[in-house]
Amino acid sequence: MSKIADNIIPLYEAHAQRWDDIRRSNTSKGLMEADWLKRFTGLLPLQGAVLDCGCGAGEPMAGHLIREGFQITGIDSSSSMISICRERFPQHQWFVADMRALTLPQQFNGILAWDSFFHLQRDDQRRMFPRFAALAVDNAVLMFTSGTSNGEAIGTFEGQPLYHSSLAPEEYRALLSENGFDVVQYVENDPHCGNHTIWLCRKTS
Repeated sequence: MSKIADNIIPLYEAHAQRWDDIRRSNTSKGLMEADWLKRFTGLLPLQGAVLDCGCGAGEPMAGHLIREGFQITGIDSSSSMISICRERFPQHQWFVADMRALTLPQQFNGILAWDSFFHLQRDDQRRMFPRFAALAVDNAVLMFTSGTSNGEAIGTFEGQPLYHSSLAPEEYRALLSENGFDVVQYVENDPHCGNHTIWLCRKTS
């Protein structure tokens, strides 16, 4: 499992353009994440600063937020995807970075880790919550996707194994609480959003 988890970054880098093509084609009939993005942005100040952890090539998530008027800082471990982001949205900030070692000189009103956080191994996920807290201003909003139970799972992308893991919901709740976040909404396997399991949280002041 560890070897497959270590291949996440090179796998996405090798198929960056293919991933971008898939993500954009999947939105041709509408953005399935739109309702959750509305809930997320509804808790943010106008033109607030949002950190997108695992932004990919910037579409559709960061692009939607940009069109809504938010200031985006996007990070991704794939330099090819970040190059696409910089070309598409040059007025925003894009960095090649691993969220597990992320340090930035600013804090954010919102933090998004959609379809990225669940590629981290479980111990790495546990270590992310203090990092999220350090990057968040008071009352900041955090939204991420996870699995529904403690464990690991292997999918496929371009014929290669694709690693995922999750903690148990009760452990996520404990980690969020320990790091100053309240759960605003939690939905398992949302049928209106591609069966994603989603956490929408807010940092307490």
